Amino acid sequence: MKRIGIFGGSFDPVHNAHLALGRLALQHLGLDELRWVPAGLPWQKSRQVTPGAQRLEMLRLALKGEPRFVIDTCELDRSGPSYTIDTLRALQAHEPAAAWFLVIGQDQYARLDTWREWPELLQRVTLAVAGRAGVPPQPPAALAAVSHRMVPLPLPPMAVSATEIRARVAQGQPVDALVPPPVARYIEQHRLYQA
Repeated sequence: MKRIGIFGGSFDPVHNAHLALGRLALQHLGLDELRWVPAGLPWQKSRQVTPGAQRLEMLRLALKGEPRFVIDTCELDRSGPSYTIDTLRALQAHEPAAAWFLVIGQDQYARLDTWREWPELLQRVTLAVAGRAGVPPQPPAALAAVSHRMVPLPLPPMAVSATEIRARVAQGQPVDALVPPPVARYIEQHRLYQA
């Protein structure tokens, strides 16, 4: 049975912690592929995100060289808010026999009961949750009361976030240590995140 991971997000920008989590998911879950799904309209974001074409190009630059990393543009191609349940339904319709894993962080896991149609989502996938160092992932109370499959991903702590990267660029500080070199060059060339 094919084992497919889904890793969604705004990737604004994609950074080294995203890549570390992606590599860990491939190895720890024995995935045949990890689908990176950049959000079209992330409904839980209050800020304006960078245009999808630019986020997609940064993702392409970052993922070169790993054949099991696959970019899926279904959310960028779909109009309206990007809901994970819609993405799962569409992807699973094409490969119903595969085993599906949804790769998320502890912060997302703790708020999963706010996601659209989360009970159905839990029936469709095994959650692969990157916890904090030495602390097992904790579900919100609503999830704790519902049967679901969850595999912890032992990601070592990494002090990097897209929010911090955007702030550093806006302040004229380098981000070379936080993103892959081609992504750093792209951000500079296209003057992204500047104040």
